Amino acid sequence: MVRGLYTAYTGMKNEQRRLDIISNNLANSATIGYKEENVVSRSFKDMMAVKIRDGSVGYVDQPIGTVNLGVKIGETYMDWSQGSIRETGNTYDLAIQGDGFFVLRYTNKQGQSEMMYTRCSTFKCTQDGFIVDVDGNHLQGSGGDIQIPTDAREIAIKEDGSIFADGVLVDTISLANFADYNYLDLYGENMFRAVEGATLIDAEAKIAQGYTEQSNVNVISEMVSMITITRAYEAGQKMIKTQDTLLQKSANEIGKV
Repeated sequence: MVRGLYTAYTGMKNEQRRLDIISNNLANSATIGYKEENVVSRSFKDMMAVKIRDGSVGYVDQPIGTVNLGVKIGETYMDWSQGSIRETGNTYDLAIQGDGFFVLRYTNKQGQSEMMYTRCSTFKCTQDGFIVDVDGNHLQGSGGDIQIPTDAREIAIKEDGSIFADGVLVDTISLANFADYNYLDLYGENMFRAVEGATLIDAEAKIAQGYTEQSNVNVISEMVSMITITRAYEAGQKMIKTQDTLLQKSANEIGKV
């Protein structure tokens, strides 16, 4: 194995993965409640290199030291910081200010239901009075699926999630929070599923009616990172070309001697 080729390859593969993540962030920069993803890099563990059947030392295997094989993706993590709040004036646009998630009852194609969590804050009211997201998943309250009177003329939602229909308390929106967000798996663009080990805690957050939380992606920062990645990828390509040229000379010129 030629170390130069392998090191350049791992570097290019790492930059390609980073570019995929940044492209996804840019594609979702206008998605309500989207949280930016990031990635960190780490080096491979050093490996012991050994001379094998080297005639200069009597064909005895000898260690020659440690070498590093390049870089790899360490982990992908999510930036959970608050996105900007934008006023819409829509009755069922709800933004969370603070840490927490709306709870949705998600139903798959097989008719199986489970609880999902989201920061997406655009909801609507169905003809039956249920509050749902754009995909029809039911927003949860203290009594389960939230349903309001279809003949209500005024719907007011307070900071604590209390829902009043014409001045009468109907239900209270449930907010969930977790001790460690590493136990949340991204499902789709902006829903999360709690995995084994997730611990629910009280959500100390406020709800703002008539507002939405925007994506926390910084478009300018992502574009700068994209330029940096492109240059690093080009450097890896040049390194591979250089190694290829050296190998050609080794085979075609030095090999003839």
